[in-house]
Amino acid sequence: MNKKVLQTLEYHKIIAQLVQKADSDPGRKMCESLLPETDLSEIRTAQTETADALSRLFRYGSTSFGGNKDLGFSLKSLEVGSSLSIPELLKIAGFLENVSRIKTYGRNERDESVQDSLSQFFEDLTPLSSISGEIRRCLLSEEEVADDASPELKRIRRSIQLTGEKIHNQLGSMLNGSCRTYLQDAVITMRGDRYCLPIKAEFKNQVSGLVHDQSATGSTFFIEPAAVVELNNHLRELAIEEQKEIERILADLSAQVSEHTDELSANQRIMTRLDFVFAKGKLAMDHNGTMPVFNT
Repeated sequence: MNKKVLQTLEYHKIIAQLVQKADSDPGRKMCESLLPETDLSEIRTAQTETADALSRLFRYGSTSFGGNKDLGFSLKSLEVGSSLSIPELLKIAGFLENVSRIKTYGRNERDESVQDSLSQFFEDLTPLSSISGEIRRCLLSEEEVADDASPELKRIRRSIQLTGEKIHNQLGSMLNGSCRTYLQDAVITMRGDRYCLPIKAEFKNQVSGLVHDQSATGSTFFIEPAAVVELNNHLRELAIEEQKEIERILADLSAQVSEHTDELSANQRIMTRLDFVFAKGKLAMDHNGTMPVFNT
């Protein structure tokens, strides 16, 4: 069908309404690409799917495909053996959780005898709950990996905590003791990744240690006392160990996900198709639409 006819029919306005009914970006893109069909078999199939979606909306209420994300980049990364980032893994977990909810919605538990043109789509979804559960167990947010993600990470973080306490205890005794009169402020401060004390410029030679910074006015020197240099070094080593263990955990999670790229791709295709079909059903509901009878 040529563009002039579509423009005369204001077809784009209908598509704009349809796009608004889809929940996900992939679903909206499929709506945007919809063109009039001329094959009678294809028309009847599409109309039947829309009618079945509308019937499900009336019987069971609406559902959301908002967790249907474009996983193309992540799947390609997995195919070449790359590890995924925390946000990418969490996106996959959210996607799989959405797949699980949609599969549950499609089971027709209230009327198991009902089978329609959409039943097979729901049946073919694979939630991979063990994968999403493991990702959620290990990753608390885009910025935080759980202590229990691995025994080694838990050990490292416990060592970091104990070493930090030793440093604070050592510097705390200096704050209230030998360095008290030399301090600009009675606080423990950080310069880079090193714990320091703010020493008045005139007393900087009275405190044995490493100078890491100087205030803009020059009145304060930030000195790492010699007594905590080794502890600070150990803390830095532990931080490096922690980062390496986090990278290992992400690599392990990515390897687990990579075993299911086919299922993930299939899930995305089905979720996008269902989002598209249910968008048509929602639009039909808004317009109180009915399925027309077609002939050749």
